[in-house]
Amino acid sequence: MADRVTLQDIADELGVSRNTVSKAINNTGILAEATRERVLRKAIEMGYKQFSYMSISSPHEPEAALIPEAVTGEIALFTSNFIGSSHFASSMLDRFQSELFSLGYSFAMYRLQENEAKDLRLPASFNRERSAGIICVEMFDRKYCSMLCELGIPVLFVDSPVYCLDTPLKADHLYMDNQYCIHSFVREMVRRGKKKIGFIGETMYCQSFFERFVNFKNAMYLSGLPCPEEYCITGNKEGAKSPGYKIYREYLAEAIRKLGNLPDVFICANDFIAIDTLQVFKNMGISVPQDVYLCGFDGSPESEIVSPSLTTVKIHSQVMGSCAVHLLISRIKNPSLNFRTIYTETSLIYRESTEDCP
Repeated sequence: MADRVTLQDIADELGVSRNTVSKAINNTGILAEATRERVLRKAIEMGYKQFSYMSISSPHEPEAALIPEAVTGEIALFTSNFIGSSHFASSMLDRFQSELFSLGYSFAMYRLQENEAKDLRLPASFNRERSAGIICVEMFDRKYCSMLCELGIPVLFVDSPVYCLDTPLKADHLYMDNQYCIHSFVREMVRRGKKKIGFIGETMYCQSFFERFVNFKNAMYLSGLPCPEEYCITGNKEGAKSPGYKIYREYLAEAIRKLGNLPDVFICANDFIAIDTLQVFKNMGISVPQDVYLCGFDGSPESEIVSPSLTTVKIHSQVMGSCAVHLLISRIKNPSLNFRTIYTETSLIYRESTEDCP
């Protein structure tokens, strides 16, 4: 029954608000230390899931063992985009924050504004003295990322700007595996006789998009297949700042109209680009999977509910969250470590967009 205890249950037992309980358990907001300890003690007593491995103190255990160690600093999340529930990083950050709290760190999110990025300014509320480390998610402005790396604070990038032609950033990097599933998918398409395969996605948008494109081309080469440039739709309209918006669909429609013939399959840089492509196809009277197969990447919730449901590469976000904690905390404890790049496992999921039954 312990796993059924909710924040509201704890709040009811203590006669406080659910918001107070949330602040205490997640170590966010302003809360009296005595109230925080009281909430944590009750959470442990009731077997709340986050503390189910702990027990109430015995005569041989100090009471301090019931709560996380004193806060050792703030971990700051920097992002330039809104991270909604559909974003792979949403559940990753849930795990990341939970594990950070158990280690005694607080957590704060800073969404970078366009003028701050342009002027290379830190958010006004960011406190360098309080920050023990920085995690960057959806931060693809190379100059700004370089500036963060010069603050003297450990930095971890979850995905990053494309770095192939630049000096490496002085930070650790965490990516999802952008290779294995793409190679596996191409091999399976070839086995099915689908040998004309294209790629859709702005390849210089971020390192992961770039790697997915490079691995697509490598897979085609290793399969002994040509990779015609006309089947690779890898740009965007001039002035567009991000894929996935109305202007990008206009760009896709123009590029697809210029094709003499469709390939058998399109691999897309992520699920939202695949969904944009699917909508453009519908507007043009092109059917998926009858006229062309479509594959996305990320394993977003939308990939399962769109019609037809999308074949995709699932990112294991919870695993990424744990890896992120390990990378950042180990860097905080030992700043002299060589910089590291880690890739986490992904899984290929076949669905209706490639004529597979989910």
